[in-house]
Amino acid sequence: MSSSAPSTPSAADPVDAITAQWATVRPDLDTVPMAVFGRIYRLSGTMAQRIDRAYKPYGVSRGEFDVLATLRRAGKPYTLSPRRLSETLMLTTGGMTGRLDRLERAGLLSRSPDPHDRRGLRVTLSERGLEVVDGAVGAGLAVQREALAAALDESEAEQLAGLLRKLLNATGA
Repeated sequence: MSSSAPSTPSAADPVDAITAQWATVRPDLDTVPMAVFGRIYRLSGTMAQRIDRAYKPYGVSRGEFDVLATLRRAGKPYTLSPRRLSETLMLTTGGMTGRLDRLERAGLLSRSPDPHDRRGLRVTLSERGLEVVDGAVGAGLAVQREALAAALDESEAEQLAGLLRKLLNATGA
């Protein structure tokens, strides 16, 4: 992260225009929450598009990346049950099955019987899947790092991460 990133207040943005309009028609409203969450929503959408573009050369969508990344973070042998994947990614079993089908057809993972449960399956990252997820995570992080460095120095980025953690924990998410 560059320490030469600007630390002065930024120019007005579209959220400022929205909160100014509310201040005109409803001056009794405290629009700070709207300003905070409006920016989080807009930032999330913008970064999702950028990260999608970063993953595209690896042949995976963000949702598919999430499956591969969950298996990768599990450590060797990069294996989890479909149920554990669904719980971690907060997906329905139907949604998970569709992702697993696509990733298996692409040769990025395999499904096999669980040796400890006759009714269960195990999902395992393939060597190709490992290569894809390792490349994609680097590409996605580069996009995120670039966005942070354009506006914040390292200390500000760490402070923002801490404040967002505090807010996320307070919401129970």
